[in-house]
Amino acid sequence: MLYHFLYPLADSFGGLNVVRYITFRTAAATLTALFISFIVGPWLIRRLAALRVDQPIREIGPDHAAKAGTPTMGGLLILLSLIISVLLWTDLTNSFVWIVLGLTTGYGALGFIDDYHKVTKRNSDGISARVKLSWQILLAFGVAIAIYTSPAFDSELAVPFFKNFTPNIGWLYVPLATFIIVAASNSVNLTDGLDGLAIGPVMISAGTFLLLSYAAGHSGIAEYLQIKNVPGAGQLAIICGALVGGGLGFLWFNASPAELFMGDVGSLALGGALGTIAVLIRQEILLAVVGGIFVIETLSVIIQVVSFKLTGKRVFRMAPVHHHFEQLGWPEQKIVVRFWIVSIILGLVALSSLKLR
Repeated sequence: MLYHFLYPLADSFGGLNVVRYITFRTAAATLTALFISFIVGPWLIRRLAALRVDQPIREIGPDHAAKAGTPTMGGLLILLSLIISVLLWTDLTNSFVWIVLGLTTGYGALGFIDDYHKVTKRNSDGISARVKLSWQILLAFGVAIAIYTSPAFDSELAVPFFKNFTPNIGWLYVPLATFIIVAASNSVNLTDGLDGLAIGPVMISAGTFLLLSYAAGHSGIAEYLQIKNVPGAGQLAIICGALVGGGLGFLWFNASPAELFMGDVGSLALGGALGTIAVLIRQEILLAVVGGIFVIETLSVIIQVVSFKLTGKRVFRMAPVHHHFEQLGWPEQKIVVRFWIVSIILGLVALSSLKLR
């Protein structure tokens, strides 16, 4: 909205010409989301604490009794700062903006309901996995259909590190995009288990996709890097910037010892946003590299379940894998920082794939 107000004034006031640049609005969105988080965060923590909206602590696994009573649903802070920032600084005539906001808000609402059930029932189960997954698939399928039926769409896949291998999968793109969005959402949800653990890789992934979105939306850069040029994708860089800013603001309160937990309202929404952005800029497969930490966490759960069902033995002391390292005696902060380091490395590997082909 602020962009649409200031843009016409640029012809009369030369200083406002910077509003026309995506780079400026990306920085502005990042700072706006950050400041909103700083301003709203303390009030939200007090309000959630007064309402006794705290995360039930599981009795099995590592001893997290000290975390009891910490308010959850902190993802509301990220979503609020993200949505306001995006509405202020993006071009609201761009369909990509509404696709990402719609999916993110929908997943956030689903996560809110799940958190609400956990808080009111005083257990960590929430709504049933079948109901949650059904709604995730339905929302992601709607996004996949919207992308597939758009006029400029082609169903060729970009495969990292392979320049001339772009298979055209036709209508199969719809179930693939649906799977990617749902998988990204659930993998971030699985990663959210320690103070600051999930939000770090989310910000790093968002920062990586910020650069990828800007490149995809710029015809000259896209041609130079030999990636798909997606007209309008530059607006997604602004959304990624808002994700980074909102994430930084949330981390201020989520750093160990956390004053606020993300909850499913945040993890489901943020993972869905990253998956949707990856699909929109046609870097679907590269998401597995950028979000490698999330992939590892998810695979650890799958491996643990399959191994136990087939052999009766566990591969890890506890899954997801961050709890395995806790059981080995690693301090929580060391696990978090090392996972962040790995996430940074994976982000750099993903960016290097643009030329190493």
